[in-house]
Amino acid sequence: MAGSPLLAGITVLDLSSVGPASRASRMLADYGARVVKIAPTSRKGAVQIRPPFHTYGAGRGLERMQIDLKAEAGREAFLALAAKADVVIESYRPGVVARLGIGYEDVRRVNPRIVYCATSGYGQSGPYSAWAGHDINYLALGGYLACSTPAEDGGPPIPGATVADAAGGGMHAVIAILAALVRRAASGEGAYLDVAAAEGVLSLMSLSIDQFLAGDGEAGPRKALLTGRYACYDVYRARDGKWLSVGAIEPHFWANLCRLLGLDEYARLQTDDSRQDEIRAAFSSRFAERDRDDWVRELAPADTCVAPVYTIPEIVDDPHLNARGVFMEAEHREHGRFRQVSPLLAGGDRAQLLHRVREADETDASALLGEAGLSGARIEQLRADGIVE
Repeated sequence: MAGSPLLAGITVLDLSSVGPASRASRMLADYGARVVKIAPTSRKGAVQIRPPFHTYGAGRGLERMQIDLKAEAGREAFLALAAKADVVIESYRPGVVARLGIGYEDVRRVNPRIVYCATSGYGQSGPYSAWAGHDINYLALGGYLACSTPAEDGGPPIPGATVADAAGGGMHAVIAILAALVRRAASGEGAYLDVAAAEGVLSLMSLSIDQFLAGDGEAGPRKALLTGRYACYDVYRARDGKWLSVGAIEPHFWANLCRLLGLDEYARLQTDDSRQDEIRAAFSSRFAERDRDDWVRELAPADTCVAPVYTIPEIVDDPHLNARGVFMEAEHREHGRFRQVSPLLAGGDRAQLLHRVREADETDASALLGEAGLSGARIEQLRADGIVE
């Protein structure tokens, strides 16, 4: 990536340990922001999830410290950091940060330009705001599960990715934060952002929801183009038991696929509802004649919208992805060297050096508080009292 990182000079304080907020701070760090992870102190017995060493980029490019936010001195230390920050991200239950004295109004008094992003499952207000939840719950409420092909028992499937955490929450937060920073650059005005993962799922589902609201039918499984109504948008098993995805929506791509499969008779029947079972059976039979990768080699380059359904081990060995530099290396003192996903979103720097994973108890507290203006003696006192670690 040429030039300086896109978010160089932006400082983010992240009060989360997992979930959408941590996804957001990971992405912001990948774009060059300085991200400081702030956790509760261990001496006070605070409970916070500590994810496995390899998750969230294995701490790549992150600084960290622990603060007892229930102590007055801890709140003061946090606000000193926030006074010099650009963004605060939190994922407590609605109302908790205000009770701790580190909410938006508290931070805005010391830093009117702050972009304060509150992430939650269902938002900071409304009847469900106090509900606990995780990815599957937000996907369920947002309609994602009901529009997916059912499991064998007829129930909604368990998704293979944390779509609500990563996109409905994490990317939702990043987009909102970046938009707020753009406005701040022009006006100097900070912002409060109420990011609800469930509403991010609604945004992802807007095509189906808007279709229903416009009176054009319900987009359930096999009921709409993008939920498998037609054979041109489906998955098929090959001879070796592996699967191919077909997304030949445009008529010319569909015609190409029919021709190469020797099934030209279906080229003009792409959206004929009365023939879909017949077409799907013919396609299933034809794809079962050869192994998946044989089909991919022939069909994928031929404008047919065909791609393999990869397992995770296949993804990490794929020649195209590796040529694109989407993986990098990291090293952990106990677990040794391993690969991980690099900063692969557009504009991130994929040419990363070897990332050496920090020890779990390593902290940047003294340096960070010194930059915030606290004296060495004050920092030592805070550490001796167990207020910061």
